[in-house]
Amino acid sequence: MTQTVQIKWLSEPEAHDYPAARSYLSLIFDEAVAERYTQQLESAKMDSFKAKDIFRASGLSLLGVSNGHVENDRNKIAAGASVSPLLLVRASADGKVIIADGYHRLCAAYSYDEDTLVPCKIV
Repeated sequence: MTQTVQIKWLSEPEAHDYPAARSYLSLIFDEAVAERYTQQLESAKMDSFKAKDIFRASGLSLLGVSNGHVENDRNKIAAGASVSPLLLVRASADGKVIIADGYHRLCAAYSYDEDTLVPCKIV
């Protein structure tokens, strides 16, 4: 990984993260299921997992720092700004974790430290 940076996380996801998660989830599930997951995420307790473990559980590829959204999140982190926790859904059908919101933030955090604890809500 690159330089050592203290990643600051907000204590709760931002309000706009939930509609973003619902939008993404509605691509995977029908509207009713996407809405149910979003409501469950809103009331879920905060948890945390290592960045590398979230990637392994999701099966997604790491986006590089050349991605504009990842670069923006890296810049926020480097400037000492707090970033929003992730919203995750356990997809029981295939055993994968869906990153409903926060994929780019996860990639940015991972680029600094793959072992960093990433706060999230997971249902």
